[in-house]
Parts: sequence; C-alpha cells; structure tokens
Amino acid sequence: MKKRILAGISAGVAVAIVAIILVVQTPSEKYSLSLDPFIDPQPLVTNTHVTVQNTGREPLTNVRVDYGGGSKPDILPILNPGEKVILSPPSDNSLQSVTVTTNEGVSVTKPYRSAPKMVGMMGS
Repeated sequence: MKKRILAGISAGVAVAIVAIILVVQTPSEKYSLSLDPFIDPQPLVTNTHVTVQNTGREPLTNVRVDYGGGSKPDILPILNPGEKVILSPPSDNSLQSVTVTTNEGVSVTKPYRSAPKMVGMMGS
C-alpha cells in the first residue's frame, strides 16, 4: 500500500516538473525575434556576422535584414519558430547598426557589439 502511494506521489511530481519545463520553454509572444550583430576587429581582418532568430510561436515572413549605409538588405522569405540564421554583412558596410523588420510588424534595431578584449598579463 505504501509503495503505491509513494509511486503515485512520484508520478505526480514528475508530471508537474514536465509541465513547468514546457511552460518555461514555450515562447510567450506570437511574433518576436532576437538580433545579435557582432564585430570582432582583428589586425588584418574584421570578423563580422549578424545572428537573427525567431523567438516567437509563429513563423515570420519576409524578414528584411538591413545593414544600413545603402547596402543591399538580405531578405529571408520565412523564419520558422526557433530557427536561427547567421548572415555576413556586405564588406563595404559601415558596421554601425542593423535593423530587422518583418511582415508581421516586428522591428528590431541594434548596434554592433564587440567581444570583450582579453588583456594578457606578463609573468613577473
């Protein structure tokens, strides 16, 4: 009898944990996206990329990635929920900021971010 009660309690706890995980992982907004423009200047070359991810529950259509400065934008016909795309800005771009817009009315603008520089310490 005690084993059945303990098994029932354990099963209830497991179901509750799974339900909490599903609620936390489910996007709350119908349409949303994450934008991360990244620049890493090196002595001989500059590494840049722009990451765009659909963080909403519904697909985004005609996702327009505008790099500014008169550069030709990249257009993604559809970006499904959870899908992530990494793009390279045009080489002649000023690398100030990126604006992403969609048919669903989502609009996000962010400046490029740089990686923190690691300062090496010389031994004494």
